[in-house]
Amino acid sequence: MQFQLTADYIRKVTQLIAKKDGNALRKLLHDIHFADIAELLEELNSKEATFLIKSLESEITSEALMELDEDVREKILKRLSPEEIAQELEEMDTDDAADVVAELDDHIQKQVIEKIEDEEHASDIVELLTYDEDTAGALMAKELVQVKETWTVAGCVREMRRQAENVTRVHSIYVTDKDGKLKGRLSLKDLLTASAKTHISEVYIPKVDYVTVDTEDEEVARIMQKYDLEAIPVVDENRVLVGRITIDDIVDFIKDEAEKDYQMAAGITEDVEADDSIKELVKARLPWLIIALIGGFISVWVLSGFNTALTEHAVLFFFTPLIAATAGNVGVQSSAIIVQAIANDTLKGSTWKRLLKEVSLSLINGLVLASILLIVLKLFLSKLIPGMDMLVGITVAISLISVIIVASLIGTFVPIFLNKRGIDPAVATGPFITTSNDIFGIFIFFFIAKIILGF
Repeated sequence: MQFQLTADYIRKVTQLIAKKDGNALRKLLHDIHFADIAELLEELNSKEATFLIKSLESEITSEALMELDEDVREKILKRLSPEEIAQELEEMDTDDAADVVAELDDHIQKQVIEKIEDEEHASDIVELLTYDEDTAGALMAKELVQVKETWTVAGCVREMRRQAENVTRVHSIYVTDKDGKLKGRLSLKDLLTASAKTHISEVYIPKVDYVTVDTEDEEVARIMQKYDLEAIPVVDENRVLVGRITIDDIVDFIKDEAEKDYQMAAGITEDVEADDSIKELVKARLPWLIIALIGGFISVWVLSGFNTALTEHAVLFFFTPLIAATAGNVGVQSSAIIVQAIANDTLKGSTWKRLLKEVSLSLINGLVLASILLIVLKLFLSKLIPGMDMLVGITVAISLISVIIVASLIGTFVPIFLNKRGIDPAVATGPFITTSNDIFGIFIFFFIAKIILGF
């Protein structure tokens, strides 16, 4: 039966913590999965969570810590001594341990590293911290199973048993030469069916996908997704095998990127959570709101240039929200599709062909929407709105088609342009596109109206 974290269960845990009854806590949580313990930790205050961490075995709590939100983990780590943090790191894979160390203050980092008893583990963590944050080197773990092409099958099995003790999951077996350069991968089936005296060079598979330590994390995710890989080896500039990246790391990366892009599309400039302080939330939200306000001022200025329309054709102002909203919606649709294509590396072909396709699509959508608009105007709005006639209706319809075409072109071109300039194109799916298309939409509407209606 799946574990359910109920209010009664949380109350029972907090009562044991208040009594400082570590033995009872260990007995209560003995068979609980580390992911459920992480969920429990997030329901406790930092003092209670710290006591729980100290009461349980590091083998369990180290896994639970990695499941926590960074802010929650940070509060707990601040209450642990360098030695206690080091004990947790001892049980983590090197990539997870490096992530935790990176979250610590600089002066604490050094103390924690010095307290790690396994010198090789500590050295690997320090190495991972040297790689740029957005690269395969920063994503990889040092734990893997590596065999030499010169070994026999019997010798290989003995060495694999020794290495596997330090590897949580054995996704792949990598084959290297005497200098550690990646040569290929070894099939477990081929290993089990080969003679004990057969050399690995006779049975390994030379074809293997790999990335370098400097490969961008987005490219790593694309490769693993494209080839449906559970793990991928990482090599240095000399093709020496230095680590591996597993699918769970890529899933976490994709999730983080999706959350960041979603927030950026909503006009939030920094990675924030609902529980963050008011100061942090204001800092993340306010910049785009200011930009939107400036865009609003520009819209007012554009409208002021057509002030004569207010007296001669006041009916036009009833349609201003419709034009602006349509422009914003079309722009967001177009930009979202392009941003998704860029993220998945499926945006192929000429930019001009892409723009031509958008014009064709927009023309069809525009004609359909304009037809609906004219029908509604003829049957209903002409009777409800004073001064509404077919010439005004035709003006609005032509403006709507024009606005849809222009908005789709902006929504298509801007993400492509930003991506080529090394700027995250996700910024184009939010208030930037909406605000700019509002301005263009209003201008186009009244410009066309001025030509047709002559004010």
